[in-house]
Amino acid sequence: MTSRSTTTTARTSSEARAVARTQTLIKGTNGIGTVRKTTLPGGLRIVTETLPSVRSATFGIWAHVGSRDETPSLNGATHYLEHLLFKGTQRRSALDISSALDAVGGEMNAFTAKEYTCYYARVLDTDLPLAIDVVCDMLTGSLILEEDVNVERGAILEEIAMTEDDPGDCVHDLFAHTMFGDNPLGRPVLGTVDTVNALTADRIRRFYKKHYDPTHLVVAAAGNIDHNKVVRQVRAAFEKSGALKNHDAAPIAPRDGRRTLRTSGRVELIGRKTEQAHVVLGMPGLARTDDRRWALGVLNTALGGGMSSRLFQEVREKRGLAYSVYSYTSGFADCGLFGVYAGCRPSQVHDVLKICRDELDHVAQHGLSDDEISRAIGQLQGSTVLGLEDTGALMNRIGKSELCWGEQMSVDDMLARIASVTADDVRSVARDVLGQRPSLSVIGPLKDKQASRLHEAVA
Repeated sequence: MTSRSTTTTARTSSEARAVARTQTLIKGTNGIGTVRKTTLPGGLRIVTETLPSVRSATFGIWAHVGSRDETPSLNGATHYLEHLLFKGTQRRSALDISSALDAVGGEMNAFTAKEYTCYYARVLDTDLPLAIDVVCDMLTGSLILEEDVNVERGAILEEIAMTEDDPGDCVHDLFAHTMFGDNPLGRPVLGTVDTVNALTADRIRRFYKKHYDPTHLVVAAAGNIDHNKVVRQVRAAFEKSGALKNHDAAPIAPRDGRRTLRTSGRVELIGRKTEQAHVVLGMPGLARTDDRRWALGVLNTALGGGMSSRLFQEVREKRGLAYSVYSYTSGFADCGLFGVYAGCRPSQVHDVLKICRDELDHVAQHGLSDDEISRAIGQLQGSTVLGLEDTGALMNRIGKSELCWGEQMSVDDMLARIASVTADDVRSVARDVLGQRPSLSVIGPLKDKQASRLHEAVA
């Protein structure tokens, strides 16, 4: 999306050898919803969205690194590093970091995904300078001491154990492995017990220096804020740490993908003594940049996105075979996933899988009815708007958009794209995605005879 206006601001400091470039990406109404972007000398990007009607602000820093960037021996390093950046800097101890935000009633957290990492804080608008200083200090001045690495190792191993104890969560990691195999996208974000135990402070420091350069970062802020003030405060924080040394550096481009290999017709089963069997039936989806993603979103909503969806009605409402059943999509730079999840009694697994497969096959061949499409469009539009009702969601949207797409789309434009989806669009994407041979992942206490029949679901 092209910017609407461009200005440049020069530093008066003798340290400045270049100018910052500021763009208005989305022009709001009376300043509400205006999205602006400034690129500092050194390649650091700062995007903001103003919402003067609230008394809060959310500040975040997005790093262009995720578990996809790890070698097999580094699996889990991105998430490990996320933990370590909270452990202390040259200016603050771990207690100083947490108490600074607690003292003003703020919230601070982080998350690691397969293609990015985000650190953020939500505070009262008057406390935004504090949040900026603390989060920027964490990102640029982390010590990564060996003793902290050793202590945090135990916490991460407990997190892995906690995930393993939740088969409804763990089955999605298994499905990624089923689809991608021993590939960075197929490995767990948390890493494994073996890889986490093998990571050293030196290896994590090298990983940090490589991936947390300003050119790999996007700063995002949303709420009752002033763009120029945020830029000045962020610039001061980064210059204080010496992070903006190379004024000629340019931001890296959005990830373009590497043609990840995908498989079909695979079945993976983990036998576990659980009360339910947890299954994911799915196939390759679409990359996040694919223009058909809007039609796929409508298709996904109609198939398994709510209580009126086909899968919910057929599996739960009419037959009572599962309490939780839904479909979902995941889009990456060069590929994606479409999956159907259900949790059911082990004795009902084959019935549930047959119903899900029959529905997928039917929609692949015949598409959806006009009523289903209309209802899904309305549901998707409503959930899109309602999901952006707080400053944290707004920060996530503009930060991820800059990092992953390199552009911003207004809410009105998104709603228009959803509304423009036609029955032919849905029919085409259903044929392309759902018409593929699926793969299957299962965690549960299935007996040998039951397990041997699982291949019927992907035949």
